[in-house]
Amino acid sequence: MQRRLFIQAAVGASLAMPLLAVAAAPVIEVFKTESCGCCGAWVEHLKANGFATRVVNVDNPSDYRQRGGIPDSLGSCHTGMVRGYAIEGHVPASDIKRLLAMKPKARGLAVPGMPLGSPGMEGPRKDPFDVLLVDAEGRTSVFKHYN
Repeated sequence: MQRRLFIQAAVGASLAMPLLAVAAAPVIEVFKTESCGCCGAWVEHLKANGFATRVVNVDNPSDYRQRGGIPDSLGSCHTGMVRGYAIEGHVPASDIKRLLAMKPKARGLAVPGMPLGSPGMEGPRKDPFDVLLVDAEGRTSVFKHYN
């Protein structure tokens, strides 16, 4: 009888784990224009890498970049917000996870422009790009380089 209860408890716990993981997944709010296909592809990249998303179609995504404290010179086509950080452009999910684990005093991360080969901009060509950490004063440093 005790063995049966133990097995039932173990099975119940294993079924609950995915639900807990979904509940604990960071939610990234993504501000983009309705017609942008690469933004949608980036959202799918986030979902495939364990993030929950809330997409908000807006007329001017740059308003949200400014609210997040990301300089216009680092702009791209969409801005995400997660746990107090701004995520500008096609930032890989692994770098967002690293940012959230490190918890630096920073405004967020940015991938300026729309580099080919970055998440959401996949294609036959892959250009090198940098993910930039934007510190609290708006200065940048390379968070990760991709070839």
